[in-house]
Parts: sequence; structure tokens; C-alpha cells
Amino acid sequence: MADMDGSRAFVKDVKRLVIKVGTAVVTRNDGRLALGRFGALCEQLKELNSQGYEVILVTSGAVGLGRQRLRYRKLVNSSFADLQKPQVELDGKACAAVGQNSLMALYDTLFNELDVSSAQLLVTDSDFRDKDFRKQLNVTVRSLLSLKVIPIFNENDAVSTRKAPYEDSSGIFWDNDSLAALLALELKADLLVLLSDVEGLYSGPPSDPKSKLIHTYVKEKHRHEITFGDKSRVGRGGMTAKVKAAVNAAYAGIPVVITSGYAAKNIIKVLQGQRIGTLFHQDAHFWEPTKEVSAREMAVAARERSRRLQALSSQERKKILLDIADALEANEKLITIENEADVAAAQEAGYEKSLISRLALKPGKISNLAKSIRVLANMEDPIGRILKKTQLADGLILEKTSSPLGVLLIVFESRPDALVQIASLAIRSGNGLLLKGGKEAKQSNAILHKVITEAIPDTIGGQVIGLVTSREEISDLLKLDDVIDLVIPRGSNKLVSQIKSSTKIPVLGHADGICHVYVDKSADLDMAKRIVLDAKTDYPAACNAMETLLVHKDLVHIGALNELIVDLRVEGVNLYGGPRASSLLNIPQAHSFHHEYNSMACTVEIVDDVAAAIDHIHHHGSAHTDCIITEDQEIAEVFLHQVDSAAVFHNASTRFCDGARFGLGAEVGISTSRIHARGPVGVEGLLTTKWILKGSGQVVDGDKGVMYIHKDIPIDS
Repeated sequence: MADMDGSRAFVKDVKRLVIKVGTAVVTRNDGRLALGRFGALCEQLKELNSQGYEVILVTSGAVGLGRQRLRYRKLVNSSFADLQKPQVELDGKACAAVGQNSLMALYDTLFNELDVSSAQLLVTDSDFRDKDFRKQLNVTVRSLLSLKVIPIFNENDAVSTRKAPYEDSSGIFWDNDSLAALLALELKADLLVLLSDVEGLYSGPPSDPKSKLIHTYVKEKHRHEITFGDKSRVGRGGMTAKVKAAVNAAYAGIPVVITSGYAAKNIIKVLQGQRIGTLFHQDAHFWEPTKEVSAREMAVAARERSRRLQALSSQERKKILLDIADALEANEKLITIENEADVAAAQEAGYEKSLISRLALKPGKISNLAKSIRVLANMEDPIGRILKKTQLADGLILEKTSSPLGVLLIVFESRPDALVQIASLAIRSGNGLLLKGGKEAKQSNAILHKVITEAIPDTIGGQVIGLVTSREEISDLLKLDDVIDLVIPRGSNKLVSQIKSSTKIPVLGHADGICHVYVDKSADLDMAKRIVLDAKTDYPAACNAMETLLVHKDLVHIGALNELIVDLRVEGVNLYGGPRASSLLNIPQAHSFHHEYNSMACTVEIVDDVAAAIDHIHHHGSAHTDCIITEDQEIAEVFLHQVDSAAVFHNASTRFCDGARFGLGAEVGISTSRIHARGPVGVEGLLTTKWILKGSGQVVDGDKGVMYIHKDIPIDS
């Protein structure tokens, strides 16, 4: 066991194993039996049998062996005239019948020499449709194994009723590879070994010198990367069939190893834990030794690639975005499959409904994201815009220009659409990007990142957008203040608060989205109902959804408050009250006014007037988005100018606080910061400034030779 590595440690618990022998293993290139390999195989099985392993053999080779024997007999019995006639292909079923008899005679002879008993079990696809057959199969095999007999299975091709066995997708099994996988599951084996004519699964055709042996198959990594060569020279499916059977068995809980049947004692080496062949295991992604690119390396690469991006023309950057939009739509089905897998896993894990809601890419979402990217692509180029132009002195011109920030780190939970929005904004603004998504969206993020980066030309390189999937914690990423210029958290209040308190890197974002709607006494009540319902129910999990409804005290007396409450309850909203509202409406009292529900729930409170509403918002809000509904313009102006929030609305739902709805194309998030960007942050929020000075040989020289005039120059001049 000295050679055993972590990924092969499971073999110590193996007792029952199914071994499948391919046609190419038991026959030579000329179709004759490979006696040396045949004998070595039987010797290995004898050794395993004597060590106490329960060995079940699935063997191919009957058709090939029968064909070779029938051809020989036909040749011996043919006249010279017969040989001149066109040769008719031999009947495959006849070949199977003759070959099976010969094959089993050889197994029986060799095993007898080794003092091992064997038994023949021929099965067809239709047998497994019978419950009683499957039950009896288990009983018979258990009985044979208890007597140390090796059961030898083969598909009974001689009487098979399928016209196209390999192509028939309705079958329970299609060939001896899939039969071996089926038997491993049916007979509760601990290991399946598929013997082939090559060392294992390669990244391409084994004959290609560039192909590499894959020691551990990781479905998420390898299923899109492997190129299969030709089918087996003699079998039905070759490596394609073996991989399909191996994946099915492995992800149903049976470890599988594909290895060479040519090498001596390979089965024994597998059971010793040696790293030979290709392992398929449901936990394989934990074991595969891959070189992980560190977060620092990713950030440095993103900075270098971002400089290439900045060097492109506006039209070239625009084309990249349009290509990304097209790629997203072209891969919508694949993206949806991966996202549905994440959602199903999150539901099974018992995640909160609000998180699952943010995780799901609902129908039409990919199309909307692609549309937003195209809007962004067609906007004015944000990089290198002259913001201010000044003549400092004669022949000395100073320009203040827009410039990319550098490298952005986005830490986000749940929402895979955030990855798309942020990636497109980063490209438009010429920034490098480092993404760290939550494990609940792992598959969605991976496929979206792949689709986006593959649409970026090689001259720039997909490394301009790095997806951190290593085991590095967020705390490690937040220490990279020398290579990361801005952190943007997207997720729960807890995540954002932790990040803000854990890094020296500037943070753009908001910890809470406690949005208020204040219904003033002069409000149009029909309008108020529409806005309140939309603000709460359009997307309750969003940060711009209403969390607190403030109502002027005069609306209580005329019954308007009751109408609002009834409408919310009809929509399924759970209501909690402040001290005044809870007693009046007989609803549970809210444990805090500073609470973000992110669900179909909200707090209701009664206030005396607009000043009280403003005071409440300042004491309990989060400076995100707040709204007043009123027909009194003076009251509206007071509210709009005095509420100190990133977005303040009059007679409009808080749900409008969104980058796409604001015409920004997309947003990296909504900021409640008072430094740098505030509110929905689009391209401009990802830019800083650069000063460019153009002279004609001037020097300072103690300011003796320069006459400063500081004259503003029109930007278009």
C-alpha cells in the first residue's frame, strides 16, 4: 500500500469488484485470441480470488472469436470457384453463438489449470426489465461468490432483439461497458475496472503525442475538454462508451478505473492503490492535483491584461461587448442547465428562499443581460474623455481626463447575473477584474465566466477577468491592497459589513437596503397603492424593495391606511408594525425599524408629517432609496432635498433604482458611500481621473520663467 495516494485510498474498503475485459484485450490485431494476455488475466483473477476478493467478470470477444473461427471453416470448406465469388459478411448472431462457446471453453480450461471455478451467465437487455429476473440474478451471484466461483457475464448477442444495439437510446444497456456498469450497480460492487487497449483516458486521441493521460476524471473540468479518437477497432463504442459507462457508475456511487489490459497485474496494482489508469469517482473534484493560480497571480494578470484592453480603440472594445452578448444568447441553454443544477442543490441544502430567488436565472434573464450589454456597448466611450481643459501658461495646456481605476475585486453571493453585469462594465471601463462568487452559484459562475472569457480575443486574453475558485478565503483576497484598487461586495448585509471592516482597500457598496415609501396626506391613493405594491412585491429579494411603509396620520381617519394594508395582505405580504401601527392595526410589533426583510414582509408605521417621515428615515434607514408619494409639490421638494439618501424619488417606485433602468447599461452595485460613486454605479463609477500636461519646453525654475494665467478652455476646442 506504500504507493497509495489520497485519491486511491478508497480501495482499502473494496471487497466486491466487477472487471470488464474489452475485445481488443483478448484478441490480437488479426482477430485471433491473444493467449498471453488471456492467460495473464486469468492468473490475476486467480490471485484476487485467493485473497478473498469477490470477482465478477464481464467479457467481450465472443463475436470476434466466432467470426475468426467461422471464416477459417468457410475457407477450409470452399472450392476454388467459391473463392472467386464476392464474399458475404458473416451473420453477427451466428458469430456470437459460435464465439461464446469457444470463449467460455477457453476460460474454463485456463481456470481449471489454476484451480478456480467459473460460471457462465448470458443476459439480454430485456432481462433487466423483469423485477423477478433482477432479484434472482442477485441470489445466484451471491451464491456463486460464496462458493468462490467467478461469474462470467456476457451479453447474449446471439438472441438479442435490438437491431442497433449501440445506437438504441431506449435500452437499459448498449454494450458490455454499459452492462458492466449496470451489473456493478445491480450487484452492489465496490469497484468497477474497465480494461482497455490503452493506459486510460487521454485528453485527445492516444496516438496524438500532445494528448496527456488523465489520472483523475473531473466531470466539471474534463467533459468539455476531451477529444475522442476513433472507435475501437473491434468493439462497438471504444473509449467514448467506456467513459459514458464510467461516469454513470461513478456518479451513482461506484468508483471506476479505466486501465490497460495489456500490462501485467494492472488490476492488482489498482487494488494496491497505485495511481495507474484513469479514476472516476463522485468525489474526484476534491482529489485532482491541479495547479491553482493564486489570487495575487490573477490580480497581477488582470492588471497587465487591462492595460492591453485600454490600448484598444473604442470600436474594438465595443465589438468585444457585442461578441459577449451574442455568446451569452448562443449558450443560453447550457447556462440554464448549470444554473438549474445550482438552484436544485441550494434547495436541497435548505437555503433561504430569498437567496434561491437571487440565484435563479429566470426565463428571459439572459436575453435581458445581453440587451443591457448592447446598450452599454453603444454608449459613448468612457475612457480618455477630457473632463476639464486649462491653459496654465502660454503654451502649457492641462487636461483632466477619465481613466480606469485598475483592478476591481467583486465579492458576491447568489446572483450570477451580477457576474455578467460587472464583467461587461469592467471591459467597457478598461478595468481588470477579479471575481469571487459564492459556492451556491459555483456552476452558474463557472459557465458564465467561460462563455464571457472565450468571447474575449486572444490579444487581450481571458485573464483580464479572473474567477477565483480556489480555497482561498475572502480575508486573503482583502489583503491584496497593493494590486487591487476597489472592492465591490454584492450580497447580504453580513457579507458587506464584514468586508468593510476587514480591508484597507476602498469598498464601494451598501450594507443594507432599508428603503422607505412615505405616503403623504395629499397622495393620490390609487397611485399610492400601485407604487407601494410594486415597491414591495415586484422583486422582494432586491435591495431596492420597500422594507418600511410610512403613512401620514391623517390617512388613518379616512380609511386609506386600511386600504393599503388590505392590498398588501391580498398579495401575501406579512406585516409588522411600529409602536403606533402595531396597536392600531393589531399586527405584530417589528423587533427593529432597521431591518431588511428581503422577502414578502415589511414594517408599517404612522408618522405625523413629512418632517417626522424624514426624521424616521434618517434614524432608521440605510441611505439607499427612499420615496414620497404626494400631490403637494412643496412637500415633495422638502422631502427630495432633505432626505440624505443615494436615491430619492417622488411618485415613483423604489424599484427604479437600478443601473439598467437609469440608462447606465448595467451596474456593479448600488453605493451608499458619500465618497466616489453613489447610487447605482455604472461605468463612470469605475473610473478615476488622470492629469495630462502638454508643454513646449517649459521648466519651473522657481516659477521665475512662467506666467500663470489658469484660463479655462472649452473642452471641444
